[in-house]
Amino acid sequence: MIKVLIIEDDVQIQELVRYTLEKEGFVVLIASDGEQGLDLARREKPDLIILDLTIPLIDGYDVCKILRAKKDTAATPIIILSARDDVADKVIGLELGADDYITKPFSPRELSARIKARLRELQRKNELLNGPLRWGSLEILQESYIATIAAKPLNLTVKEFELLVLFVANPYQVFSREYLIQKVWGFPSNTDSRTLDVHISHLRNKIKALGPVLDSVRGVGYLFTRRE
Repeated sequence: MIKVLIIEDDVQIQELVRYTLEKEGFVVLIASDGEQGLDLARREKPDLIILDLTIPLIDGYDVCKILRAKKDTAATPIIILSARDDVADKVIGLELGADDYITKPFSPRELSARIKARLRELQRKNELLNGPLRWGSLEILQESYIATIAAKPLNLTVKEFELLVLFVANPYQVFSREYLIQKVWGFPSNTDSRTLDVHISHLRNKIKALGPVLDSVRGVGYLFTRRE
């Protein structure tokens, strides 16, 4: 059974989220403050955490930071559910390691859909980590940060490597510039668009032995496609 931990001090929201998730078959754990939330996360090892920012004892920002620093919860998906709707609050939450940010008031159906999306993404990541990614003569060992073409190592930067993994794991899918920036750099920023394009250009040059596999989609972003 999939366990979801809710760290939220508003009883009405606790019960609304609990009702929504239990209808979907999830096991729901509830903590009313940051200390209790961290304790439950350590003991119960939930599959996903829903976190409010304005909780007693330890606020949500610090809880998120602590969860990401601990080995057992470093990869656990965290969805922030908060009444704070300023861009700055969202950016800080994402920079601290949250996977998603939903503002209150919220749609229970949207929350459920976001949870399922994050769990699918985690499952896909776990499956990919069990073996190398391959595309023609390209082989990627994610845990070792090694990529080769025809057994020859590619000299990739960390960001180039992360972009390549995302593309190869999701071939034929168009990614917007905004999505790539958020996934690889961690938060959206208008100033990063040119940086992304430079990284894509360098990556194209380094994998040119594969042929024209990294296409630009005019007005949208990028697509990893054709084989050698």
